[in-house]
Amino acid sequence: MTPRVSMRWLEGADQNLPLPSYETPGAAGADLRANFPDKGTLTLAPGARALVPTGLAVEIPHGFEMQIRPRSGSALKQGLSLANAPGTIDSDYRGPLGVILINLGQDAITIKHGDRIAQAVVAPVVQAQFELVDHLSDTARGTGGFGSTGRG
Repeated sequence: MTPRVSMRWLEGADQNLPLPSYETPGAAGADLRANFPDKGTLTLAPGARALVPTGLAVEIPHGFEMQIRPRSGSALKQGLSLANAPGTIDSDYRGPLGVILINLGQDAITIKHGDRIAQAVVAPVVQAQFELVDHLSDTARGTGGFGSTGRG
């Protein structure tokens, strides 16, 4: 079953911009675009972060989430990423869909109206049951933490 994500334009959004779309037949993520109400730009200094509007609100089917992820090309070439990567949009959220961008590069980055800024991946959600126990089962790794499995 292919989940259907319903979307609506927010007041003041540029409705001439494309809806999120998959750029290739094998793409897992659909590109999201900056949708500034004034059709302007935003410049992010190195280390700065900002909430960038998409102009959309979404309705994600129950049992799914929308993960917001950086675009790999922008991350490599400019250092543009997400401050909360990956971001999660829950199925019961109906507010504005925004992307928290951060400039991890050394130069200022200008984001223009209509630029592809992130990608959205729709994925199934499993909710676990949490239970408190007195003991956990043993494993070969045991309580070894970060780096405990070695290198290579």
